[in-house]
Amino acid sequence: MSVEVVRAYLTEKGFGDRVLEFTESSATVALAAQRLGCEEAHIAKTLSFETPEGCVLIVAAGDAKVDNAKYKAMFHTKAKMVPADQLEEKVGHPAGGVCPFALKAGVRVFLDESLRRFDTIYPAAGSAASAVRLSCEELTACADGNAQWADLCKGWGDAAAR
Repeated sequence: MSVEVVRAYLTEKGFGDRVLEFTESSATVALAAQRLGCEEAHIAKTLSFETPEGCVLIVAAGDAKVDNAKYKAMFHTKAKMVPADQLEEKVGHPAGGVCPFALKAGVRVFLDESLRRFDTIYPAAGSAASAVRLSCEELTACADGNAQWADLCKGWGDAAAR
């Protein structure tokens, strides 16, 4: 089970006790925010894309959208999401549970600037009914795939509350 792999991975990093599991789905930004009792923007959604160099994950605030122009400038290709039925094979986690932890070899992680305005964010933890509470600094320390910060999204503007 992917959530157990993520819990073990995060335990090695000192954050395994932060993994939350729910009895109902948290597979979408709206459902995750409802389960956690927070604003949707605090959900750190992880989007999976295919590039000529392999899979990349973009972790962004729940209210942000990938900017196609910024994506193309960074990866020199059009954005093409990994099909849901190929996520476990290519990334290591099922749809709804994709996260930047315990990934397949070669998957690169990009943390979007839209997250930096928050003290606490909630990425998934390997299943469609899980999350983990982290700060941006902790996410940077835990994220797999030589994670790096990038400006790849739009639509989040000057949203309040850091």
